Amino acid sequence: MLSPDTKLSPLAAPVSAVWGVGEDRARLLARLEIFTVEDLLLHRPRRYEDRRKFLPIRELKLKEAATVRGTIIAAGAKRFRAGTRGMFECVFDDGTAHLHCRWWQAQPWMADWFKTGREFLVFGKPNSLKPRRIDHPETELVEPGEDEFVHVNRIVPIHPLTEGLTGRVMRTLIWRALEQFGSEIAEPEPGGAWQTPLPPDRPARANALRMIHFPEDATDVELARQRLALDEFVALQFQIQSRRKKFETVSRGLPCRGDNRLMKPFLTQLGFQLTAAQTGVLKEIRADLGGAHPMRRLLQGDVGSGKTAVAGCSALMALESGFNVALMAPTEILAEQHYRNFTKWFGPMGIQVELQTGTRKTVRPKDTQGAASLFIGTHALFTAAHALPKLGLVIIDEQHKFGVAQREQLVRKGHYPHLLVMTATPIPRTLGLTLYGDLDVSVIDELPGGRGRIKTFVRAADTLPKVWEFIRKKISSGRQAYIVYPRVEATDKDVKAVTKEFEAVRRALAPFPVGLLHGRMKGAEKESVMAAFRADEIKAVVATSLIEVGVDVANASVMLIENAEQFGLAQLHQLRGRIGRGAHESFCILISDAPQEEVQARLKILESTNDGFKIAEADLRLRGPGELLGQEQSGSMRLRFGDLAEDLSLIRQARKWVSLQLESSAGAVT
Repeated sequence: MLSPDTKLSPLAAPVSAVWGVGEDRARLLARLEIFTVEDLLLHRPRRYEDRRKFLPIRELKLKEAATVRGTIIAAGAKRFRAGTRGMFECVFDDGTAHLHCRWWQAQPWMADWFKTGREFLVFGKPNSLKPRRIDHPETELVEPGEDEFVHVNRIVPIHPLTEGLTGRVMRTLIWRALEQFGSEIAEPEPGGAWQTPLPPDRPARANALRMIHFPEDATDVELARQRLALDEFVALQFQIQSRRKKFETVSRGLPCRGDNRLMKPFLTQLGFQLTAAQTGVLKEIRADLGGAHPMRRLLQGDVGSGKTAVAGCSALMALESGFNVALMAPTEILAEQHYRNFTKWFGPMGIQVELQTGTRKTVRPKDTQGAASLFIGTHALFTAAHALPKLGLVIIDEQHKFGVAQREQLVRKGHYPHLLVMTATPIPRTLGLTLYGDLDVSVIDELPGGRGRIKTFVRAADTLPKVWEFIRKKISSGRQAYIVYPRVEATDKDVKAVTKEFEAVRRALAPFPVGLLHGRMKGAEKESVMAAFRADEIKAVVATSLIEVGVDVANASVMLIENAEQFGLAQLHQLRGRIGRGAHESFCILISDAPQEEVQARLKILESTNDGFKIAEADLRLRGPGELLGQEQSGSMRLRFGDLAEDLSLIRQARKWVSLQLESSAGAVT
């Protein structure tokens, strides 16, 4: 936003206030979500062309993008058979050589537009030099006029367009908007007067908008983008931190730091010593549980780092204080596993552990009514019928599987209980400061000792016979395996599915027993398969990504993932985390025949590192926040200029500025 009060801002005027925008153009601009003058000024160019000097056609190089300026000397459509649109071709001449441009699926309007004698700017990558040819280039008609200086002899912006709206028209409208309204562009004021002065290397906002659309030098573009991105991050951080401040003014923290009467025997009988990282995180959590405001903390830890033990200690602090605890998991398999673990841990200390899922609910003994308990469940914990009295702490495992609304729904079951959300999917630092910016962050950056090393290999499908032989050899030596496919049912001949491949896997691994596991099975069926796998009665499980979280079988040391290109890097890392949980050396084999170089490069990242945080950063750079988070989550922080993969320093700067501003405002009020 350019102003905190858009009703008073001239930039909030309809885009029709710009000279040259009538009803028809306003409708075209609306397709691009441009409704106001502000929207037009924030319409970011997708690239730039340096039109200060055009490349002669004779100097074009194969598959190297370039812009040339030439006149049409021949044009026409070619049809290869009756009833088809065929191809439209133009030949351009700039006095140095000829350039052939072709468009397949020729449109009727092309003959009227690409007329002999007209001069055009042509941009694209030559796919042939004998003759020189570009298929489907971008073109722009050269039309002499009073605004010609906007379109040539400068670095020119190329904006996203829609049918009926040319790049030349878009540039002219933005130029006019800057001329008409440039003096109205003020510095942003999120939530009140913004006192922090701009750093000397940042242009004023009005200058930044001119530089982003009409740079005088190539370096202007990034300088302007960073300034406009900073404004976006400031507005986003103000929203996040204001929400946290408002929450703290209306809530008081429940006294849940505990007295160690349960913690000490628990740590004694745990069977292993907590790492220094786990101990450090628990100190932060204990301070929060005894603080003035309810804890809102995000716990990040790579797969196998010991988050469950930290959750257990945190739960004990609240239980020692006489409060109930709720632990929510995204799947019944993970909820059942937590129930088994915590019953084993807490049962000897007389703590009641209850389970609530869609298919199973434990019955509480009458003699334990009223005692502080641990409630474990899936989304079934949300139901109004499941009461959670005296709720002191809510723990959400694999929080990225739940929406913000679901999280808040569970928290509302108590009177501002403390909240600990955990994830084994490492969150890139930029997302941690934005999407989860209202939470304090703890990181377990140390793995327990005694774990086997995981080796990862990317292989083509034609190596599968050797892979099956390798898996049979590992099973013969006493190990177990996961075989993962991306689909339940076959919907694409190139993407494999568990139901179709199950029999083939049984034949490949015969005579060893193999189980099937996917999300469409009933809860009892899934639990039966997992129980047999844990008991080593089943040697391999053929599954979907259902197993990516929480499944913990120390004897499983091999994972085969087919059609690995169908999964994101973070998801593949999560799946890989199901092995290497015991002392045995483990092997993850990724099968992919995807021909794209970028896909193979992405999979090779998993070969090179087991560091989940490095993988998460790479995943964000490769896929972007929209695909990584889902459009619903990422849409809540739509950024035109900010880059969540690269702008960590800007986000930190914005976060610091907003924090100082809110503290200053709070001090002025008191």
